[in-house]
Amino acid sequence: MESVLTFHQNWFFVSIAATGIVGVWGVTLAVLKRTPRAAFNWARSIAIAAILVQVAAGTYLYSNDLRPGNSFHVFYGVVIVITLTLAYVYRSTMARKPGLTYGILLLFVMGLGLRAWANVV
Repeated sequence: MESVLTFHQNWFFVSIAATGIVGVWGVTLAVLKRTPRAAFNWARSIAIAAILVQVAAGTYLYSNDLRPGNSFHVFYGVVIVITLTLAYVYRSTMARKPGLTYGILLLFVMGLGLRAWANVV
């Protein structure tokens, strides 16, 4: 259990960096009016996977009665899952402007992750 907690605390930095870097990359592609290449699609998938691993670790900890001490921390984790679920549902619409939509999505998810981190007691 302690190792999962340590992993969750450290993986936060990986997931926030991944979503932030790929999010800025996507918005930059949109501003420069460039079509995302395969590298962006791979990076986008890795960033989403990184945040989902973070949420899964948090869910495991929560299910084993290791509470963060603040219900808003859990709330932001739930909002991340709902956001990514809606992105999956609307993926065909998002494919019209993938750089912009996924860039904004990942920056939003990064912000939610930072808010969750700010609510750890």
